[in-house]
Amino acid sequence: MSFELDVGQASLAGRNEVNEDFAALVVGQGRDRERGAIAAIADGVSTGGKGREAAQTTVSTLVGDYFATPETWDTTVALDRILSAHNGWLASMNRRRQPAVGLTTLTALVLRGQSYTLAHVGDTRAYLLRGGRLQLLTADHVMAQRDFAHQLTRAMGLDDHVVVDYSQGELHSGDLFVLLSDGVHGSLPERELRQLLRQEGVVAQALSDELVQAALRRGSSDNVTALVVRVQGALEATLQDESRRAQDLPVLPLLKVGDPVDGLVVTALVADSGIHRIYQVRDPATQRLYALKTLLPTRAHDAEERATLAHEAWVARRMQSGQAATHLARLNTWPVGEGQEGEGASAFYLLYDWHAGATLGQRLRSRQHLGVTQAVAVVMQAAQVLGWLHRQGVVHRDIKPDNLHLGDDGVLRVLDLGVALSGREPEATRQLHAGTPSYMNPEQWPGYEKSGDTEGQLPDARSDLFALGVTLYQLLSQGRLPYGEVVQYQLGRYHRDPLPPSRHHPGVPIWLDQIALKAVARQRTQRFETAEELLLALERGASRPLSAPGPQPLMQRDATALWKIALAVSVLVNLLLVYWLLFLPR
Repeated sequence: MSFELDVGQASLAGRNEVNEDFAALVVGQGRDRERGAIAAIADGVSTGGKGREAAQTTVSTLVGDYFATPETWDTTVALDRILSAHNGWLASMNRRRQPAVGLTTLTALVLRGQSYTLAHVGDTRAYLLRGGRLQLLTADHVMAQRDFAHQLTRAMGLDDHVVVDYSQGELHSGDLFVLLSDGVHGSLPERELRQLLRQEGVVAQALSDELVQAALRRGSSDNVTALVVRVQGALEATLQDESRRAQDLPVLPLLKVGDPVDGLVVTALVADSGIHRIYQVRDPATQRLYALKTLLPTRAHDAEERATLAHEAWVARRMQSGQAATHLARLNTWPVGEGQEGEGASAFYLLYDWHAGATLGQRLRSRQHLGVTQAVAVVMQAAQVLGWLHRQGVVHRDIKPDNLHLGDDGVLRVLDLGVALSGREPEATRQLHAGTPSYMNPEQWPGYEKSGDTEGQLPDARSDLFALGVTLYQLLSQGRLPYGEVVQYQLGRYHRDPLPPSRHHPGVPIWLDQIALKAVARQRTQRFETAEELLLALERGASRPLSAPGPQPLMQRDATALWKIALAVSVLVNLLLVYWLLFLPR
């Protein structure tokens, strides 16, 4: 869904000469669109004479600085940093003059992704109307005694340290948020407020105008302000949404065939990695199949594994729109109704579309080898999706035949974004030495250094291309790996160039030999730099073949060759000396 809001605000002085209320709403545009929208309402305290200024500066600072905070900050962290700094400024100003001259209440609402966040101090209020039910989201910070009902116990600028109430919740289409000053909610009975908000077909601006006028008709003697926000759509889930969901929901127990999960039925156990389990599940109503991925119960309390799986969900949702989306398994929200999102899953799991077919790894193990033309076609599809992922700043990190699924529809789909790098991945995921050793470019291994290659470097787009090159070589050579089965840190495997695929399968043309060997070259500088370069070489084929690489100098093929030669000469000299001492006449 797109992020669409219907907003309206109204603020009147009422029977007072000065309006000390202030409200504002800002929706992120361009680069700030992912930050969502922020709305705030403040009611300045008139005692010191600077209530209007306190309310206006507090709201203006908050809605302005929110979009300047680092994108990696949680919404509550961003709000707390801004409010603490501004409260410190107000408090320092108030210390110079007694009684305090600039105090204000504040209620702020941030709509971001698929969740809302509230920050609240004082006696302004926030309400949520959802499904016809009106809910008060804030608690007034006032004296308990009736005679002091308007005496604030918390306010911006009252103390050096302000205690802000924070709350978060899920955001649904159709939600109606209403922020009110005490001049409105203190005059309108809740029953009348509920009736006004339940009106259908009334735009937000007309509703906010009606709220303040109703409060004045009820005899309100204070400033009256209403800010109305109706949610008509939500952004894609943010990483914070996914992380909060991952930590809040329980992990599924071990399931067996026939067990129900939120209306789905388990039909098979597909894989068990020791960390995750993947089940095939069916929707009995539609007979549609899905792949359900969840953590093992033994990992239920592992916060890092939860965060990693949440990151996978976030990346998968981000990748669901775009030119290569058909080459990635689609992530679903479950349970769902008739085209509408349901109340959400009862446990933490990911639900992907199920596609008939098999992975390339399964085909290789069952000796269902692809023809040369089909092998080139599937690698071209993989190169297209990798190029798109890399342009989005995503590195897959585990490209291999088992993660490339060839559907019965002829579409190749890239699976498993569990260890992908996006720039927003958890630290534990970033530090993980992920990937399958036989498909990892040699410079990822600590201790490997060759012609300026960086040893032990963080994987990048070229790491994915090397892994795709190994896959191409394996498909062409009917299952053989260019450097054999590589065990972790077995760097000796990379001291000899691989044989051309045509030596294993005579049907491979020479031009394709050159592409495969370039893709898996031991030296980083001799490989393809981008997925588009590899794709172009495959598209041109025999019409513009790559030139065969010239013979490499011995020192370039083996950096230890000089030492090996010196050792051989030394051994030979010593053998001659021994022979001379033992056998030659003296």
